[in-house]
Amino acid sequence: MSSSALKRAEPARRRKLVLFDIDGTILWTDGAGRRAVFGALFERFGTIDPGDHRFDGKTDPQIVRELLQKTGVSDEDIDAHLKQVLERYYSFLRAELDGADHRDHVFPGVHELLDELEERDDVVLGLLTGNIEAGAHAKLAAVGIAPQRFVVGAFGSDHHDRPELPEIARRRAEQALGQPIAGRDVVVIGDTPADVACGMGIGARAIGVATGRYSVDELRACDPAAVFADLTDTDAVVRAILEA
Repeated sequence: MSSSALKRAEPARRRKLVLFDIDGTILWTDGAGRRAVFGALFERFGTIDPGDHRFDGKTDPQIVRELLQKTGVSDEDIDAHLKQVLERYYSFLRAELDGADHRDHVFPGVHELLDELEERDDVVLGLLTGNIEAGAHAKLAAVGIAPQRFVVGAFGSDHHDRPELPEIARRRAEQALGQPIAGRDVVVIGDTPADVACGMGIGARAIGVATGRYSVDELRACDPAAVFADLTDTDAVVRAILEA
């Protein structure tokens, strides 16, 4: 029986739902996602000038919409083609990931932390990411992390607005476990201010990790429950999760 099935069979108890961001938190892909986005956009709309546009902390649909709006594409045209662009993005992403070995592109401490959390009966593993679901699973698989290790997830394909995702994940966890999950028992782990802030609406807490583009000081300024330079100190991160 899988560990997730064992957890469902146990009597109801208070658990922390720990939601991991992917890019910049668990792994990096050497720009594969960015190249895939522009490949899909070029195929439908021609050359898109990204300028200094930031992708981190945003959902895939949000990124596509913002880039097209900057180029002058109407919202009506974006709405008409967004689904197709995201489907082609996934195809480009798979080609990018299949074209290189990404197995060493996991940030320090991630494997050890996931192993520790997966063995605990007071923690439920989940994902909260701006990636569309198929893209999230492809990125995890590319670095050797089975997507099935995460009991629930909320993705950019569920909603374009990141602050909507924690509640989606919380509800899915309740359905999967057959017990209530309070907002205060949700912990988001991520590398951007958007990750830190997104769960505030449901009373979730956040743990920042400075393995992306933001420093420890920049993340600390967002008032998370804790901040780490990386996830190598498994015991300290687990304590922060349980105390959050």
